[in-house]
Amino acid sequence: MMSAPVRLGPSAHPESQALVADATTVVGAGPAQWLSLAQQWGPRLPLPGHGQTLLRWELLASVGAVDLSIARTLEPHADALAILAEAGLPTPDGPRPGQPGVSPDDAERTWGVYAAEGPPPRLEASRRDAVAGPWLLTGTKPWCSLAGHVTDALVTAWLDGEQTRGLFAVSLRAAEVHPEPVAWVSRGLTDIVSAPVTFDGATAHLVGSPGWYLGRDGFAWGGIGVAAVWFGAAVALARRLRSPAVRRPPDQLHLAHLGAVDVALTGARCALAEAAAAVDGGHAGGPAGELLALRVRGVVADAVDRVLRHVDRALGPGPLTQEEEHARRVADLQIYRRQHHAERDDATLGARLLPVTDDRSSDPW
Repeated sequence: MMSAPVRLGPSAHPESQALVADATTVVGAGPAQWLSLAQQWGPRLPLPGHGQTLLRWELLASVGAVDLSIARTLEPHADALAILAEAGLPTPDGPRPGQPGVSPDDAERTWGVYAAEGPPPRLEASRRDAVAGPWLLTGTKPWCSLAGHVTDALVTAWLDGEQTRGLFAVSLRAAEVHPEPVAWVSRGLTDIVSAPVTFDGATAHLVGSPGWYLGRDGFAWGGIGVAAVWFGAAVALARRLRSPAVRRPPDQLHLAHLGAVDVALTGARCALAEAAAAVDGGHAGGPAGELLALRVRGVVADAVDRVLRHVDRALGPGPLTQEEEHARRVADLQIYRRQHHAERDDATLGARLLPVTDDRSSDPW
């Protein structure tokens, strides 16, 4: 049975239903089919901050409710297109000749976005010619999801030994790029392998100016888009919790679990909707956008934790041991939502709430 789209506004958008229908046909099909869906739908997701941010997040939430492996493939591809557009570079639905970094055959490309840092040797960018030569990437980038499947990536790299990172577009099909084997023992997102990639002088193109990637407004907005995917998967779990209560009278404990899940999801949905309005209204740039992303991601991550807990207690071991779709969704969501760094992100948010001065006008509430 096809999943229903996830509603973030008063009613679900028709595009959400169309994406759900397409995603349903490739559940379990594997990365090649999921990337084909990403190629088809990536350009159809509205760019954040252009008046339809809520629809973008609703589409991500809706595919998250269908299958998290598909969502984990679509979201970074769509994020890469948004980053390229924010930088003024061509994207698959409209290449502009003469711009660096992306060629006119964009429609055949699939993208990853890799910004995680790990132990040495870190990924560094240098130039043969200090003035006008091409950028060359050397070193290792950890946690590169689907690096053996996507054609291209946007990666962060340290500039010439400095303490500044730049964002670079690079072909993962180049001879100087080597995805490394990894013992991927995860029970969640089993087909979304995240492995180190070694670059041995691979030619790359700088996207934006040094430091631009982390400082741009879209960085915070993209982080909220990931939270929308978490939300969609939590909605799917809530639907599984509700289904037996519709078929037969539930006991008081089941009703209590259902009510607690609704409270958690309602708070998360309102946070996403309010954030979308702030982004489109021009109120989520700079530090305000960073604060907003920390808050919304925290609200959604907390809601996900509560949904997982209540669904687990209400349904018991049966669905986890006998229902492939449910067991996979729980395992996938437990891995995916760990992109939120729990108390570390809470501490970062807490630091943002402290005033620089004793001015009471800085009270965040």
